[in-house]
Amino acid sequence: MIFGFLDETEEWSSGSSSCNSGDSYNGNAAAGNILEDDDEEEDLSLCNVEENKAFWETQDQLLLANLRRSSSVEARIREATRKALRESNLVGNNCVCRRSDLVKTCRSCMLKEISGHLSDAGFNCGICKSKWMSSKDTLSGNHAYLEVLDSTSKKGEIRVVIELNFRAEFEMARASEEYNGLIKKLPDVYVGKTERLQGLIKILCTASKKCAKDGKFHMAPWRKQRYMQAKWNGVRERQSSVSALPMKRLDQPQRKRTSMLTFDLLDINMSGSQNNGIRVV
Repeated sequence: MIFGFLDETEEWSSGSSSCNSGDSYNGNAAAGNILEDDDEEEDLSLCNVEENKAFWETQDQLLLANLRRSSSVEARIREATRKALRESNLVGNNCVCRRSDLVKTCRSCMLKEISGHLSDAGFNCGICKSKWMSSKDTLSGNHAYLEVLDSTSKKGEIRVVIELNFRAEFEMARASEEYNGLIKKLPDVYVGKTERLQGLIKILCTASKKCAKDGKFHMAPWRKQRYMQAKWNGVRERQSSVSALPMKRLDQPQRKRTSMLTFDLLDINMSGSQNNGIRVV
């Protein structure tokens, strides 16, 4: 009985040791799997970082390449637009349409002012108003901008778009640093051909879509590529060019408005009554 008990004890101890060795093996295997998973996650994160970096570098190069391209026609119109803006700022213009007293110059008056300067400089410039209907993926809207038609080229008529507030059209409130860095390279006033503008819009809308995806926020429908392209490529209503409007100076005192119904009416009646001997009450 004693020897039998000892044999059973040895068998139990050997079995328990084998069991413990199995548990330790399984534990080591699980730990190895965890380490491998961590390594895979680190590799994926590094890949994502590298892909994001490559994406924004590509968008930056495409943007700069597009902005650097320019023809002689675009250069002449761009210089004339810069001169017109400089003259308008020197005059210290103010809104003449009496729509608002809170802003220095409204967009409508500024478009008329710059269009008039370009027309006086010999350019076929006019104010365009794009209108487009809503569709499945696009909201309806309208937009006003300037357009110059140039017929001096041998290739035919060239359409050049002038947008006075170009950078603000692509700014977003919750944008990433990469997207904001891209937007800062845009000019405040854009002057370029329609084809060049469409390519630029594609680059910026692709970047905004990537920004919204990485930031995990919904992209507004008026930020999509179709909507942005419709702003400068919709059904246009081109208004005839007008001469530069006389803008009011900031230091010019405003004349007091009086009604013609009461203007010196009492003095006129009194002078008439004295001459005719008739008193007007």
